[in-house]
Amino acid sequence: MRIRILIYPAFLAGVASVLPFVAFAQSTVDSLLTRIRTTATFIIGLLFIVATLVFLWGLVQFIASAGDEAKRKTSKGLMTWGILGLAVMAAAWGITQVLVDYFLVPAEGPFFRRYPTPRL
Repeated sequence: MRIRILIYPAFLAGVASVLPFVAFAQSTVDSLLTRIRTTATFIIGLLFIVATLVFLWGLVQFIASAGDEAKRKTSKGLMTWGILGLAVMAAAWGITQVLVDYFLVPAEGPFFRRYPTPRL
């Protein structure tokens, strides 16, 4: 009987000390998802720039090597990889936005406007 009297208050104190973590779990998950969204958007933006530069460098080489067929073939490959990179980054950006909308992470900035949805 004496042990039960000591265990019950200790159990209540333990549960009471854990409850604030449960209450703050939502804000922790939201901040984690927001950080992942921001990082993914930044990385995808940088890769868009790299793919555009690869395409443009291939285009410049293609124009500059008007007489040499081997250089033209190399520059066509660069342009192809640049366009492929742009397509992959566009798909990655779209998938990221779908996941962001699915998990309801609040969007920020002019490109991520949320429009009000009608309530049924």
